[in-house]
Amino acid sequence: MLDFRLDGHTALVTGAGRGLGLAIADGLQELGATVYGTARDATNAATVAERYGTTAVTLDVTDVRSVRRAVDALFESGVEIDLLVNNAGINAPGPALDLEPEAWDSVYAANVRGLFFTSQAVARQWVASGIRGSIVNIGSQAGSVAIEERAAYGSSKAAVAQLTRNLALEWAAAGIRVNTVAPTFVRTELTASTLARGEWAAELQSRIPLGRFGEPSEVVGGVAYLLGGAASLVTGHTLAIDGGYTIR
Repeated sequence: MLDFRLDGHTALVTGAGRGLGLAIADGLQELGATVYGTARDATNAATVAERYGTTAVTLDVTDVRSVRRAVDALFESGVEIDLLVNNAGINAPGPALDLEPEAWDSVYAANVRGLFFTSQAVARQWVASGIRGSIVNIGSQAGSVAIEERAAYGSSKAAVAQLTRNLALEWAAAGIRVNTVAPTFVRTELTASTLARGEWAAELQSRIPLGRFGEPSEVVGGVAYLLGGAASLVTGHTLAIDGGYTIR
C-alpha cells in the first residue's frame, strides 16, 4: 500500500518565511514531518521556528559560510534532517537588453550556487551519518520554455534541472535521491505583481491548457510525493506542475 505520509521524517525548507516556501513547510508538517524552516534574518527565522515548534535556522543561501554553519549546527545538536527542499530563490524580471550584471549575478547566486552548496552541506552530513535522504529542488517551467523577461531566471532554472540530474547520479550510491518540481505561475505574494498586469497576465494564462494559474497547495503535493517513500525509485527527475504549459 502506498504511503504518502511523512511521519518520522525531518525536513529542512529554505526560504520558508513566505510564499511557496511557507506553503511547502505547512504542507510537510500537515503530512507528519518535523519541519525546520530557514530565513535570512534572525527575526524572521524565529517567527518560522515558532510556527513549526522547532529551533530557529538563520541561513542565507548566497553565503556559503552561513549555509555550512547552519546545517552543521543542526546536525551537531542532534537534529537528523533527512528531507531537504531547496526553495529559496529570486527573480529579476525585465527585458534582456536592460539586464544588468548585478541582477544576473544575484539570481544565479541564490537559484544555482546557493542551491548547490545547501545540497552539498546537507549531503555531506548524510554521507557521514549513513542517512538515505531526499532532496527536492524548486525549479520552474521557465527552465524548459522561454518566457519573456525571464532571461536570468529561466536560464538559472534550466541549470537547476541539470544540476538535479548530476547530483542524483553522483549521490545515488549513498541512497540519496534528488528531484525537482517545475511549477507554472503560482498565486503567492511574490507573483502578485506579475499576475496583476492585466493583458500580460491574460496572455500568460492563455498559454496554460488547463486555463488557470496554480495554487501553492498544488505544488506542495508534488514536493511531498517526491520527498517520500511513494517515489522511492524516482531520482534525477523534473516534475512539471504547470497545467500543461510546457507541452506545447
